[in-house]
Amino acid sequence: MTTRRRRIHLARTVIPVLMLCASVAAQRGSAEYDRVGRGILKELVETDTTQTTGNTTLAAERMAARLLAAGFPRADVQVVGDAERRRNLVARYRGRGTRKPILFLAHLDVVDARREDWTFDPFVLTERDGFFYGRGTLDVKGGAATLMTSFVQLRREGFAPDRDLILALTADEEGGNNNGVQWLLANRRDLIDAEYCINVDAGGGELRHDKLVALDVQAAEKVYVSFTLTVKNPGGHSSLPTKDNAIYRLGAGLQRVASLEFPARTTDVTRGYFSRMADLSSGQQAADMRTVAAEPLDAAAVARLSAGSAFYNALLRTTCVATMLRAGHAENALPQTAQATVNCRMLPDDKAVDVQQALERALADPQIVVALVAPPVPSSPSPLAPEVFTAIETVSKAMWGHVPIVPLMETGATDGLFLRNAGMPVYGVTGIAYDVEDVRSHGKDERILVRSYYDGIQFIYRLATALGRSVHPSPRH
Repeated sequence: MTTRRRRIHLARTVIPVLMLCASVAAQRGSAEYDRVGRGILKELVETDTTQTTGNTTLAAERMAARLLAAGFPRADVQVVGDAERRRNLVARYRGRGTRKPILFLAHLDVVDARREDWTFDPFVLTERDGFFYGRGTLDVKGGAATLMTSFVQLRREGFAPDRDLILALTADEEGGNNNGVQWLLANRRDLIDAEYCINVDAGGGELRHDKLVALDVQAAEKVYVSFTLTVKNPGGHSSLPTKDNAIYRLGAGLQRVASLEFPARTTDVTRGYFSRMADLSSGQQAADMRTVAAEPLDAAAVARLSAGSAFYNALLRTTCVATMLRAGHAENALPQTAQATVNCRMLPDDKAVDVQQALERALADPQIVVALVAPPVPSSPSPLAPEVFTAIETVSKAMWGHVPIVPLMETGATDGLFLRNAGMPVYGVTGIAYDVEDVRSHGKDERILVRSYYDGIQFIYRLATALGRSVHPSPRH
């Protein structure tokens, strides 16, 4: 056999073997970090970080210990904050410093959950029927765990980025007096100062009938604002009831608020969203999406979309909904006070005073006093940075094929607004896909798909790798 033929023969036999070995090694590595990721998710879910009884400091310290065990220098892993039980974790993965850092953000705190309200214990990670159940799995300990797992994997593999990658897991995004992002901006901005932020508390893959149809990237968000509705009454003995009852009056007013519908309006981001989603839909829905992607708005198209999806309705208008009730002081006394909290999510250019006046008109009762709980904090949309969207598209294509990348206005609210207002662009995206018509965050039996969680780990790992290099790498698998 000639030298040239021998080389060809070796190439034909050795290269496939090397490719097979590389594939097996990659799968083995992926399985290893899936196990790591499951352990991190379990530890986060089973650490109570609620406002009433929880402790984000404990969760931050447990995650810090994992990063130190993975090889992070102690000086680059800090648990900081003024409140003893509401501190934050900030870790820095050091690069060559040729570009400004990137911040990766999630919050550690979760809303309260009562065992009697759930099928499973909300503070025990339960795997059942292809889902992980537990408080925070979707909002947003699942996302925090994908960040943690990816940073551990990058460190163990010795990845050398050309810029620093910063991980921040923060307190009190869901409420409370110790919001971690606000504290860091005011007291330790040096720890999180970055060119832009990737926030896993927004965006993500949209599942429709168990099929991934789009990957949303949040570039704007609605504005959070709450009002109290209060009725006062002299009260009296419950054995002598009168027609003027504070609870009944408030209840009647809330029924009128339930019928309140704010005018539909679109923004550049929501028009872009419906335009892209129209190509993924069919029939009347596709036609309606194309219609609302243009101006002026067609009332019939808006009505059909709003009636068919709470998500589309929230994208198209400001919404207000009663979320809490407090009334009475004794079971044998007529109520002297009845109060409800109404939470509103305003379109970015709406004003709180206009929303308050709309509530007062709907109530049509001067004895129901409407008061603003706290001034809203709006934020401007982030520019659609080509570097970010190109990297997201590259990673998404490698993992899922041709899935459209769609700019999104978040219908909720995130800590990203504080960063945007401080001059840092924020892009909300996670690799954990979910059904937008089955969003259980803040509710009973919160859950994420097991396979989506493991996809989320790989997505963040690849995205951090892509954004950490000047030239986007080929997919690892």
